[in-house]
Amino acid sequence: MEFSIFTEYNMILIYLAGIFGLLMAFGIGANDVANAMGTSVGSKALTIKQAIVIAMIFEFAGAFLAGGEVTSTIRKGIIDANALADTPEYLVFGMMASLLAAGIWLVVATYFGWPVSTTHSIVGAIVGFAAVGVGMEVVQWGKVGSIVASWVVSPVISGTIAFMLFTSVQKLILNTEEPLKNAKKYVPYYMFLAGFMIALVTLFKGLKHVGIKFDTLTSLLIAIGFGLVVMFLGKLVISRQKMPKSDDKKFHYANVEKVFAILMVVTACGMAFAHGSNDVANAIGPLAAVVSVVESGGNIGAKSALPAWILLVGGAGIVAGLAIYGRRVMATIGKKITELTPSRGFAAELAAATTVVVASGTGLPISTTHTLVGAVLGVGMARGIAALNIGVLKNIAVSWVVTLPAGAILSMGFFFMFKGIFS
Repeated sequence: MEFSIFTEYNMILIYLAGIFGLLMAFGIGANDVANAMGTSVGSKALTIKQAIVIAMIFEFAGAFLAGGEVTSTIRKGIIDANALADTPEYLVFGMMASLLAAGIWLVVATYFGWPVSTTHSIVGAIVGFAAVGVGMEVVQWGKVGSIVASWVVSPVISGTIAFMLFTSVQKLILNTEEPLKNAKKYVPYYMFLAGFMIALVTLFKGLKHVGIKFDTLTSLLIAIGFGLVVMFLGKLVISRQKMPKSDDKKFHYANVEKVFAILMVVTACGMAFAHGSNDVANAIGPLAAVVSVVESGGNIGAKSALPAWILLVGGAGIVAGLAIYGRRVMATIGKKITELTPSRGFAAELAAATTVVVASGTGLPISTTHTLVGAVLGVGMARGIAALNIGVLKNIAVSWVVTLPAGAILSMGFFFMFKGIFS
């Protein structure tokens, strides 16, 4: 079956989809990557410039090397594409509308400093165009339900883990007579945990997209090995910290926090790689769907290799968004929810990484944003409810609830606009 619209407008459709995909990737960089780096910047373990450089390298590597595989879920998971076999142009208009809608919403949310979920933005947009433009029966409502459930599940899990982690840091190190001596004793175990979790995140979330797949046992063994290496290197670094003879507690604390700051840099790199490989799909999944349908002349089921330029658009957009616009959301995560120090930030980041691993293993759909906000919340709770900024939390909660409908409404409008222009 030949669809004249694809022969007539093929390059225009591909160029437009490319621009909208770039906008969406820009929004992901500005909003989501800022989440991954916000704790490191807020706790002063990294300056904003250092965070941007680290994120550029690791996010781009994750997106470009490992981003090709995830795209199929965004394309196949939320709507039943086969139902559109007779009207493939609807899929093309819908995916273009979704990218434009989600991209605009992310830029707006970032302007206000709201950390929202890029996954939910694109899911809301796809559900919106499909339900109104095509028919309610096209939407896989079960998938949408599990995404809504993740709003509650991910912050609760990560918040609980962060609370327990930071409470243990307080009991074993910070609230003792000799914080630095105890840091030397216990921090290597935290280092092992950090190395182990970051390796697992990378193996489960990152490398599987490059076609490197290990079974669970091999992954665990590699992660244990990596954890031991980080622990050994950490011990070396800590043993070089001079033990001050002075009884000045502040001086002790400053040295303890220095140790945690080093740890945070390790966790930040790992989270950036895993995030790039996972979340770039939100931008390039719909773009890949458009390119595949247009180039095959309207064949929805066509199997096509993902062109390298699409991964480049994703990687470049993420890096640009972070560099140009990322500091607004970084400030919310790093400073406004609760005051972070390197030890608190480390507990939050490790809790978020652990939640990502648990979710990957059990197939729970989670949002990295919600996970990290939950973890920062958990660390604040460990110091008492007064340590939290409730006003900021209310704004964040509202922005989360608004994200799905905002994406959906914008997407419906754009869908009918493209339909009017091209058909």
